[in-house]
Amino acid sequence: MTITQIQALDAMLQHHRTLVADVDNRVAALAEAVNSGIAYEPAVAELVTYLAEDVIPHAVAEELSIYRTAATRADLANTVNEMIAEHRVLTAAVESLANVSNGSAALTQATQIGTFFTTHVVKENELLLPALLEDNDVDLVKLLEQMHRLTTAASEDPPSQKAPGADSEAVVLSLLLEAANELSKVGHGDRACRLVASAWAALRSTRPTLAVKVTASLHRLARTVASEPITLRSHVKGSDDTAIRELDVRHLAPAQRHEIIFSEFHALAPGSGYELVNDHDPKPLRYQFEAEHAGDFTWDAIESGPEVWRVRITKPLYDDATTTESDARDGTKVQELDVRVLPHGRRHEVIFSTYDHLPPGGGFVIVNDHDPKPLRYQFEAQHADEFTWDYLESGPKLWRVRVGRTPISTSV
Repeated sequence: MTITQIQALDAMLQHHRTLVADVDNRVAALAEAVNSGIAYEPAVAELVTYLAEDVIPHAVAEELSIYRTAATRADLANTVNEMIAEHRVLTAAVESLANVSNGSAALTQATQIGTFFTTHVVKENELLLPALLEDNDVDLVKLLEQMHRLTTAASEDPPSQKAPGADSEAVVLSLLLEAANELSKVGHGDRACRLVASAWAALRSTRPTLAVKVTASLHRLARTVASEPITLRSHVKGSDDTAIRELDVRHLAPAQRHEIIFSEFHALAPGSGYELVNDHDPKPLRYQFEAEHAGDFTWDAIESGPEVWRVRITKPLYDDATTTESDARDGTKVQELDVRVLPHGRRHEVIFSTYDHLPPGGGFVIVNDHDPKPLRYQFEAQHADEFTWDYLESGPKLWRVRVGRTPISTSV
């Protein structure tokens, strides 16, 4: 049945009313749980799930259909940019809600999300949609059909037929999350968490909106994993007069915490670390570390609740890689990094980590069992004009390459 432009607009407005009402109802359910003193976590999980699986996919579909069309009009371009920015704010807020540690904080965050989402929808209803209806070059019926395809593709289980333009990554992710839930139900919660964390690691850079959905699922699944016996370490800041830096994230918005924690970890030199201080058990974070940095971090519980959790996270020295000194051509000593004993999958990471901590003008010699030519291409892609590469020995059984960081120029 063919519908008119007015009917297409009415359908969009009705869907917006449904979304707002569903969010408000879930916020109200959370408020009732918190005010009654009963467990608030199920209400949080319900709200986060709805936001991640219905509201945010709807927002993405809008960007690919309505917003893309509206952005072609000069009088609507700024409004579209504002609306897209608000989607990013909403995504971060959902991430924050998924990480709350108490009922009061959950209710505050949820109430803010409800108010923000309602205001956002009103703006779209009053500024974007009427202007598109008046534009004779815009076909609201086709836009409505396109939005429907995009939003339903991710939730079909199984997808009846892949419609043109369907988000295949979202569809596959939905199936993966369902499989993880089934694993958890039959007693394999830990396996489910590791699977979901791997999906998060694959999506967090390229599809941050989908990563929010994964984070929400991971936090729900982590609650199903039986608590492991924790061996608490002595609360010592360091040994041999070395200090362990404390990274207290309790004052940060929950949505900011994981990015800060990972950023600080990436900046660590091998052998160094920090003590993470948090206001809830960072179990989901550990699954994410295992997904992205398996074998390349240590995790030692120092304090385990009920109000404060402390975990010492370190980047280990690569003990398997032999580090020695050899004589450079100018008679100075240069570090040799023998990576032949390392698994091939770890060699490049160790080499780049060593390079990242070189001072300007510093260098080291890579000792390898094959020509590291692929590594040189990677250096050129990441550090063009910032490194030197000199073959000292070129096979047939041993390759030695001196890699250096170019000195800072003092010329004026």
